Amino acid sequence: MNRIYFFTIIILLFYNCSNNDNSLNSEPIVLTDNIEAYNEDLIDDSLVLAVENGGNKAYLLNKLGEKTFEWFFDTRLGNDLELLPDGRLIGIFKINEPDIGFGGYGGILKILDSNSSVEWQYTYASSDYIAHHEVEMLPNGNILFLAWERLSAFEAQELGINTIVDIYPEALIEMETQSNQIVWKWNSIDHIIQDQFSTLPNYGNVSENPQLIDINYNLEENGDIMHANGIDFDEERDVIFLSINGYNEIWAIDHSTSLTEVATNSGGNYDKGGNLLYRFGNPEAYQNTNGLRLFYNNHFPNLLENGVPGNGNMLVFVNKYNNMQQSVVYELKIPELLSLNADINNEPQIVWEFTHPDLFYKIVSGAVRLNNGNTLICEGDYGFWEVTNEKEVVWKYNSKIQSSYWRGYNYNYDSDAIKNLGL
Repeated sequence: MNRIYFFTIIILLFYNCSNNDNSLNSEPIVLTDNIEAYNEDLIDDSLVLAVENGGNKAYLLNKLGEKTFEWFFDTRLGNDLELLPDGRLIGIFKINEPDIGFGGYGGILKILDSNSSVEWQYTYASSDYIAHHEVEMLPNGNILFLAWERLSAFEAQELGINTIVDIYPEALIEMETQSNQIVWKWNSIDHIIQDQFSTLPNYGNVSENPQLIDINYNLEENGDIMHANGIDFDEERDVIFLSINGYNEIWAIDHSTSLTEVATNSGGNYDKGGNLLYRFGNPEAYQNTNGLRLFYNNHFPNLLENGVPGNGNMLVFVNKYNNMQQSVVYELKIPELLSLNADINNEPQIVWEFTHPDLFYKIVSGAVRLNNGNTLICEGDYGFWEVTNEKEVVWKYNSKIQSSYWRGYNYNYDSDAIKNLGL
């Protein structure tokens, strides 16, 4: 019979703490009423950084459901917040009264100390651009962030884009924090193709050019045509993976290019300039009839690194499993050689997946791999699930908050980040 471990009340677990006799010495483990599943033998005993979506706080949770450390902010989160090895935080926060206010907008980038005091901040927001969703600190100490950048309807039409409204294609920006100088910038608009206006620029055959972005694929009425929502940096390959919700894809971009090369189709370690090195999730986005569509709204391209099981693979949270009101986490095998070819199956192999009728949220969310091989899933409007490789649910935390979670990040007790917080 399978072990039953769902609880609605505080429970007591007893264990034998004596090596000399068979007597039982009771030692209570008290769970908060947020815990709806708890299997002590199978959970990964680590901490979860719970990042409230657009909220004014974040906190570390242990597996008993206790908050072991909390941060409070005087500005609402724009979405992402991460704990750095030295105990500081890096995050994106919301500017007041933004000119560009799509879901996930931010505008203010900050590095905070453990007391939530600001050590560095930079505002990237105007009527023509705004930072949004996610920020990462690169190994060189620079920061990488997403930005929407306005293109007027007239400018867009001149490029062969079939729109009557301003559009907001994506940019990726690397900034040096000492000088606040932009040292690298990838503009999606430099790498587009269109097949609707033969007399205008960027005209070509979409299916024969998978390295380019079909700019007319998802022309939303509000101009938010791509809606990138996540980035991850592959240090070994010097490649950035970018989650594009509007195209239901993940794109891979060469970060080794210079400021000049990144706007072209040559240069960099792969000699592709800023063109897409690889893309996956939705072959329909570039008129590829080969390969199975995997993504229907995707979040958090999380490359598995640092020796966790599945090293080199990627976890992706897909909000709609087969376009249903149910979510799925995929573990995908990313090819060692990042390449794109026309009219072949470019989709990665599914190594592992987890879904459940109760797992669903249409926005945000994500998944991380734990040291013991379990997977921690953030279901944005619920809380957190921990599941084994055999797909057994061994821990569930019901947040009971009225807002939602952006993501949950895992931190081990012996990590530098936790040690530097004094925990």
